[in-house]
Amino acid sequence: MRLSVITPALNEAGRIDRSLRAVADQPDIYEHIVVDGGSRDDTVSRARRHPGVKVLESRRGRALQLNTGARAATGDTLLFLHMDAELPPCAADLIVETLAIPGVSAGAFRTRHQPERWRGSARAYLLRLADGRSRRTTLPYGDQGLFLRAHTFARAGGFPEIALMEDLAFSRRLRQLGRIRVAPAEIRVSGRRFESAPLRQTLMVNTFPALFALGVSPQRLAQWYGAPR
Repeated sequence: MRLSVITPALNEAGRIDRSLRAVADQPDIYEHIVVDGGSRDDTVSRARRHPGVKVLESRRGRALQLNTGARAATGDTLLFLHMDAELPPCAADLIVETLAIPGVSAGAFRTRHQPERWRGSARAYLLRLADGRSRRTTLPYGDQGLFLRAHTFARAGGFPEIALMEDLAFSRRLRQLGRIRVAPAEIRVSGRRFESAPLRQTLMVNTFPALFALGVSPQRLAQWYGAPR
């Protein structure tokens, strides 16, 4: 397997070095592609300092950035990784095992949100609320580290370039091609969004998929979410 990791970025100068080092420490990563969506800080210049990291630039929009990275990837397997997420140990081995299961079109990991502002606080236990969906769903969100074969990505037509919920819409396409398997391992995700507005974030994570399924437009959901990119 040649695993291409694709990471969208936007104004992540304070986090990007740690994120890129964590991927570089993983064994069996074939290439890492960072796609910047118009950062106004030094995200791009910092990314370019890391040997072996391919840095691309596109218009802002997570789906557009992910599709741009996928088109540039030369690996036979793709992993879409958010900048504030850290892979479990030996992630490549888990990906190989998951995609080898008959009938599986794609996979993802469970999330384990990590405290930042709440580090050492009793409130940190509330982050488990943010992890509940990844343990129940068969349609993973982008923060779960979605992975699949490159030819399956092409068959599914890539991420729909919509304002919000592109990850859920893409998972629906993948489910038409086979099962999506959630690997029995945790991807560590920053709790920064949840810590900023815990009740609001919990409500959105648990209700937006249902609203999207009922036909509420991605544009309207993005307005309610507030500057999703």
